[in-house]
Amino acid sequence: MRNQQSGADASLWPRNRGLTSASGSNVAAGLCAPVSGQWGRTVWPSDTRLDVGLRAPVIAQQSTGPLHGGGQRAPGAGRADGSDVGTFGGRGPDGGPRFDQVVPPGGYLWWYVDALSDDGEYGLSIIAFVGSVFSPYYAWARKRQGGVADPDNFCALNVALYGKGGKRWTMTERGRSHVSRNAQHYQIGPSSLHWDGQALTIDIDEVNVPVPMRVRGRVTVRPEGLCHFVTPLDNEGLHRWGPIAPCSRVEVAMDNPKFNWRGHAYMDSNEGDEPVENGFQDWDWARAEMANGDTSVVYDVRPQKGPGRVVAQRFSPDGRYTPFTPPSRHQLPASGWLLSRGMCSESRQTPEVISTLEDTPFYVRSLLRTQLLGESVTAVHESLDIPRLVSLPVRFMLPWRMPRRA
Repeated sequence: MRNQQSGADASLWPRNRGLTSASGSNVAAGLCAPVSGQWGRTVWPSDTRLDVGLRAPVIAQQSTGPLHGGGQRAPGAGRADGSDVGTFGGRGPDGGPRFDQVVPPGGYLWWYVDALSDDGEYGLSIIAFVGSVFSPYYAWARKRQGGVADPDNFCALNVALYGKGGKRWTMTERGRSHVSRNAQHYQIGPSSLHWDGQALTIDIDEVNVPVPMRVRGRVTVRPEGLCHFVTPLDNEGLHRWGPIAPCSRVEVAMDNPKFNWRGHAYMDSNEGDEPVENGFQDWDWARAEMANGDTSVVYDVRPQKGPGRVVAQRFSPDGRYTPFTPPSRHQLPASGWLLSRGMCSESRQTPEVISTLEDTPFYVRSLLRTQLLGESVTAVHESLDIPRLVSLPVRFMLPWRMPRRA
């Protein structure tokens, strides 16, 4: 696989406007319950990502239509329809991350964190997998065992660091003997995630691949509120997505490579009751920070069965979420691996690709400039091609980027 990136000492994205402080002290009841003990810091919304979780009851489900630029959406801000969300989608009844959820054989669950530094010089993404959807080892185990396998035997912490000082990427897979989970703590080999009710602490002790370099440090995510929004991504409700903490602050203290920074962060969780390739052909996902501190997300999915689905939501720092009709889809330039990708925009012009952070045969992550909800915005964008992911050449390439420690 090959990766494109901007220069090691270049800014990740242009900071051509001052960010507006997120305000709003009242958190909508049943939407994003405030975490006890606020930290008195400005909080910026950030990014969203792949598939996720709801297992009955459904807390807030958007009516997802198959068409761009004309699908109907329920008006008004989101409302919760239950007081106890239970343990689903990697979260507890309070909406905070919970790590002891049972994952069905052949299924998956992951927690995702994305963050950008206040000065625009650094970025990161972290994904903690139970039943790693990209794992060739998990796929081969399912093939040997009639389509199912133990997801707790295929866990990984994926860490991607961007910006000054160079790029790092880790994804060492761990077997069941190297993994332990309880409600507040998830141990994956020497790395771990811990939720104390107010902050998620991620202790990283991994090795970069393919060039071995130590990646060690701590990332602390402090949510302003906890969100209960969850919606299906496929037409059968087997794959779900929803943010846990769409508005958070992050503190990054890395020993190797050596740097410290603070910024805005986003946290969500994803789950599926079956392998991801059973549910989807491909998808495009994007999030954009708005001028007032909100985050707008467009999730454009082509399921294996039934019509395409588009989820478009605007999340506010005070916990409210409002659906909107996504504008027309534009085809973006193909990636370095000729991966097809698209993004919606209100402008007649194709969205501009500012930089490409990850470029692989089946997945690409980029920064774009586009038009959403009457604003010119910078968006974090990703595209995933499932047929490429499950192709034999890619399956045999992946162990070079995803070593396994059973």
